[in-house]
Amino acid sequence: MTSSFSTLNLAEPLARAVAEMGYESMTPIQEQAIPVVLQGKDVMGAAQTGTGKTAAFSLPLLQRMMAHENASTSPARHPVRALVLLPTRELADQVAQQVKLYAKYTNLRSAVVFGGMDMKPQTAELKKGVEVLVATPGRLLDHIEAKNAVLNQVEYVVLDEADRMLDIGFLPDLQRILSYLPKKRITLLFSATFSPEIKRLASSYLQDPVTIEVARSNATASTVEQHFYSVGADDKRRALHQILKARGMKQAFVFVNSKLGCARLARSLEREGLKTTALHGDKSQDERLKALEAFKSGEVDLLVCTDVAARGLDIKDVPAVFNFDVPFNAEDYVHRIGRTGRAGASGLAVSFVAPSDTRLVTDIEKLIKTKIELEPMEFEEDRPRISEQGRINDGRRMYREAEGSDQPDEPGVKQPVSRERRETREPRERREYAPRPSNIARDPFFDKPYESTLSAEAQPAWEAAAKSAGPRGMSANIKPKKKIAALFKTAVTES
Repeated sequence: MTSSFSTLNLAEPLARAVAEMGYESMTPIQEQAIPVVLQGKDVMGAAQTGTGKTAAFSLPLLQRMMAHENASTSPARHPVRALVLLPTRELADQVAQQVKLYAKYTNLRSAVVFGGMDMKPQTAELKKGVEVLVATPGRLLDHIEAKNAVLNQVEYVVLDEADRMLDIGFLPDLQRILSYLPKKRITLLFSATFSPEIKRLASSYLQDPVTIEVARSNATASTVEQHFYSVGADDKRRALHQILKARGMKQAFVFVNSKLGCARLARSLEREGLKTTALHGDKSQDERLKALEAFKSGEVDLLVCTDVAARGLDIKDVPAVFNFDVPFNAEDYVHRIGRTGRAGASGLAVSFVAPSDTRLVTDIEKLIKTKIELEPMEFEEDRPRISEQGRINDGRRMYREAEGSDQPDEPGVKQPVSRERRETREPRERREYAPRPSNIARDPFFDKPYESTLSAEAQPAWEAAAKSAGPRGMSANIKPKKKIAALFKTAVTES
């Protein structure tokens, strides 16, 4: 039996905000993690995606920071006390919105900084003073180097989606950021997946952490119905249309592996009549946020995206997730299908498996420890096939209509043309091949052979200009050597 939020004895402003958001019973990760964080201990928490990890670390941190709450307008009275680091911009923006909702009735300030946006508005907000700073590593380092963010009073550090943070190249940035923080602090790591290697790496950042695993590591939600269909690469769009139509689905995530493939698929589905938008790393941050808002508000039906949208995005009541491409990383499969079936709701996860994806499916089997059965995809025939003879007959009928004949169509029989039509019709040869005129004037100069304008005895100008007599002091009976022209403009030499 789960506990109620009323048993946490939260401060009145926090309790009011939680009640206003409709929170009643805690999820397993919240029930186990919040009391531990309130005690001031480090936590390594693993739970399935969509189980409320954001509230599991935000509420206890805000509760502990209520001791520093003040209404002063001085930035010095509002130093950064909690730092939340996330791998993607969309997830950072989402967590920041949640923190603002939890702290709306308090004097605690929060801000978010991430790349793809102008730094000036972010700098102005940081200069006012904030207690909770939500950030992506790269942009935070930019603000640290510009001396916009001072982190020497940070008491709490949260690494959300920690496996992703430590696994895709953020480790050097994390090490630099942590070097600016006080050594005495509380560190919390939360993620849906923890490999043994990531656990060993993360343990170097924590001091005597309490490990909380509310579900088997790398497990998928039991409320998500999973299907793997064996489909050729050229039939995936057709399969997607058929499943959407058969199940009557209005919205879905469609995941692909590359940015270029994402853009191409979105354009193709848009041309086929589906309201579609694309979300990938090559889009500007403004375009990415607009795409998410359009999907959340129901303006578009399909969100075609790369794995930039696979982590932490909380969009309620999304009925299905389609893996148009099987993910290269097996852990990403767990995160992708976690976009549906959130908070105990039911969902559908469909993966289209091409013949070249066998190894990737095997990796997913090992990760989720479940045998995957490939199902054949049977397509419904939208229209009857036209035989070769039918196409020939259609061509004959079109030809007769163009010629003005109303004779019936008989396969293999050449249709006659009326005498009047035959007499008035211009001969094909005269119509298509007009004779070339032969009376074109020709200049006789171009028929003559080449004739040199110099006589055989003529000498080059440079040689004629040379003196006929030999050099001074040489006998007139000695013939000088032949002169040749120099390659560059220098004195004439003898050969």
